[in-house]
Amino acid sequence: MSMKLRVSGIILILLAVAALSMGAAFLYEGFSKQLFIESAMRTENITLSALGITGPNSGLVIQNAETAQIAADTVRGHRHLISPSYGALMAGGKYDPTNPEHLKYAQALNLENYLYMGVLGLGVTTIAEGAGGFMLIVALALGITGCLLLGMSKKQLQS
Repeated sequence: MSMKLRVSGIILILLAVAALSMGAAFLYEGFSKQLFIESAMRTENITLSALGITGPNSGLVIQNAETAQIAADTVRGHRHLISPSYGALMAGGKYDPTNPEHLKYAQALNLENYLYMGVLGLGVTTIAEGAGGFMLIVALALGITGCLLLGMSKKQLQS
């Protein structure tokens, strides 16, 4: 019986090391990508007021998921004032970059997509950070259980 406990303990400790490594990698990737995305947003230095948003938060620089979501929704509303949809804008024709209405619509669509991609990217980083944290907790639980099993196997060998 002590040999089974010893093998089980070693296996759990090896799994703990793997979970610890994976958890650390997920946390590193999550936090580093979050910093990258937020830094890129701050570098653009676009305030909510620049998009016509008024109120107490209008002076905020778009720099996180919350402000990017507000800005993207606002740009979407502005874009729909130009035309309710891309199909309606084209009315069966082709995109004409010399048409100011087509150009404004395309620019609004581009900015809107940029902001929504930021929101999406920050959501994914949050998931990676949460998964990494969970893996660290699992690593700790597996490591403690593995050490306890090794200790129990040593006691059985001594008795």
